[in-house]
Amino acid sequence: MRKPKRTKTLPSKFDFDATVNRLVSLLNTKNIRIFAQIDQQQAAMEVGLTLRPTMLFLFGNPKGGTPAMQANPHAAIELPLRVVIWLDDNGITLIDYQDASSVLTSDYGIAQSVVAPVSTLATLLNEVAGS
Repeated sequence: MRKPKRTKTLPSKFDFDATVNRLVSLLNTKNIRIFAQIDQQQAAMEVGLTLRPTMLFLFGNPKGGTPAMQANPHAAIELPLRVVIWLDDNGITLIDYQDASSVLTSDYGIAQSVVAPVSTLATLLNEVAGS
């Protein structure tokens, strides 16, 4: 299955529901706002289609993301941060994300010092995955 190079995937040591709950709990503990939690499997079912368990999260902290958008308004398409938790065909829960800090520096030319607040995403997700 193909994916863009900038999309990273982490296997979770936990089942789908536990992984979702771990992400929500960790974000709440760190006072990171969840802007949206979208159950894509449920949305598919509502139109008569099937989809593996798939949950999309949009989250962030305006104090961390706003400076990047001030530096380059186009960066708003990358923010808030996005994470997808999904179940693969082997029953393994996976976490997909993009390394926003490297995208913001390489593609948008924003200084690393400005995007530093979003550079902790991989560390946060490794904690969620139990890595």
